[in-house]
Amino acid sequence: MQTQQGNIITGIKRYGRPYLIAMIAAIVFAMLGSISTIIGPNQLSKITNLVSAGLHGSIDLMKIGHIVLILGIIYVVGAVMSYTQEFIMANVSQNFTRDLRTKISRKINVLPLRYFDQHDEGDTLSRVTNDLDTFGQSLNQSLGTVVSSSVLIVGTIIMMSFTNWMLSLTAVVSALLGMFGTMALLKHSQKYFMAQQNKLAAVSGYVEEVYTGHEVVKTYNNGDNVRQKFKGLNDSLYDSVWRSQFISGIMQPLMTFIGNFSYVAVSVVGALLVLNGTISIGTVVAFMVYVRIFTQPLSQITQAFAGLQSAQAALHRVFEFLDEDEEPVVNSPEKLTTPIKGQIDFDHVGFGYNKDVPIIKDFTAHVKPGQKVAIVGPTGSGKTTLISLLMGYYAYQQGSIKIDGVPVDRLTKETIRNQFDMVLQDTWLFEDTIMTNLKYNQTTISDDQVYTAAKAVGIDHFIKTLPDGYDTVLDDSVTLSVGQKQLMTIARALVRNKAMLILDEATSSVDTRTEEQLQQAMDVLTKGRTSLVIAHRLSTIKNADMILVLKDGEIIESGTHDVLMTQRGFYANLYNSQFEKLTA
Repeated sequence: MQTQQGNIITGIKRYGRPYLIAMIAAIVFAMLGSISTIIGPNQLSKITNLVSAGLHGSIDLMKIGHIVLILGIIYVVGAVMSYTQEFIMANVSQNFTRDLRTKISRKINVLPLRYFDQHDEGDTLSRVTNDLDTFGQSLNQSLGTVVSSSVLIVGTIIMMSFTNWMLSLTAVVSALLGMFGTMALLKHSQKYFMAQQNKLAAVSGYVEEVYTGHEVVKTYNNGDNVRQKFKGLNDSLYDSVWRSQFISGIMQPLMTFIGNFSYVAVSVVGALLVLNGTISIGTVVAFMVYVRIFTQPLSQITQAFAGLQSAQAALHRVFEFLDEDEEPVVNSPEKLTTPIKGQIDFDHVGFGYNKDVPIIKDFTAHVKPGQKVAIVGPTGSGKTTLISLLMGYYAYQQGSIKIDGVPVDRLTKETIRNQFDMVLQDTWLFEDTIMTNLKYNQTTISDDQVYTAAKAVGIDHFIKTLPDGYDTVLDDSVTLSVGQKQLMTIARALVRNKAMLILDEATSSVDTRTEEQLQQAMDVLTKGRTSLVIAHRLSTIKNADMILVLKDGEIIESGTHDVLMTQRGFYANLYNSQFEKLTA
């Protein structure tokens, strides 16, 4: 608990520094607003004493009016100060939350892929939405309340002590008896607030996962199991929320009881002192108001602390995310010569997601500029991992990878990824026009270049059949087949016309006829470009300049298609098995 609170305090100091002055100003205004509230009962005592004295003679209405005017001014000033404090805190909480959300967005772009391998998307999404919203609301509603209530409590004790120490002692002791129990409840409830945020993230993550893969769920008729698992997660979340809210809900009636008990105690003791002639009735009236002022902030501060506990639990998860290790920054990075030749060298590369379990073992290959190199092998042999290492998604642990003779670990990630066109097996199109999707983040590309690329991959005719052609927005109203989506992502990659091209199962989602059409277009488009092709369909890479056959992270065969078929080795057996399936 102490370590967690220390991390939160450190995080607030680091990320909340720009708002420190505003928060101090809000605290000052809260104090001024509270002081005006504390002064009020003293003036009421004077009015009561003047009225009591006038019962046996004449009432000094002039003096009473003067005191009422002062009292009105005090309360107006207090209201203005309190409003100013709330206005400042509303701005601070919303701006602080906005900045944290911006920092999380930036953080997502600099985190290594290893983080996303170990955390589901729903957990990250929950930190951006649920946790930040909880923090912003709690900060806005609770921090100012804590400050103003604390000032009211301290100030009221001081004023009561100066007015009458015996009544003051009666009010404070009766109130503090309940405070110890309340603080114990607050301490006990913290773990439930933390569990609440974690389990909310678990529910969000599972919902995101199920809705993303809802077709698989329906295909396998797994709806009952999904509902059962969701029910378990939802019930667990309910249990944590119920416990945290039940404990925090006890505080309000408990503080109401404390307030009433203090009120009764002061009334009884005050009545006895008035009868003894120790104090005036005006003092008792003042103390009645003081008790209300004293117990009300006690109730507010306990509720505020409950809110701040929610904020603390949420903020812990946000700071935990922001403190994750980022991708290493290359100091004094080297630059590639222009124009890029497109030479790629793998020298004794070794890598494992877990260092004890190597995936790539002493991999060495040299790709000449303009060469078309295919990487084939069974599932799990390390084909896609090699591409991830080349693109800088992961850091290799042994050897080196070079582009035009420059090690990739001496280049910035932006430099590396700006040299490649890339088409992955999984398609991704954004809710925007087709033209914007095909030009994605390339402001210098003309419409004619897009048309040429679309025609080359055979998607131009289909696009023109859509209601708005290339200006059609890809939203829920537009239905695209998997093959059509893949064709668009291929066109998006080809339109950039970079020196190097990576095709990772780029034709796996299209039919045989479309595949042949794509293959002819790619043969033209890959000419003169360094191309790395990962393929399971070996018929698509027969014309590759070199084929590297991987097994268990090592090259077991290499050569052209004809050479490898002549050797009658692993590749030949793999190719023949696919051909037999196609002709069966």
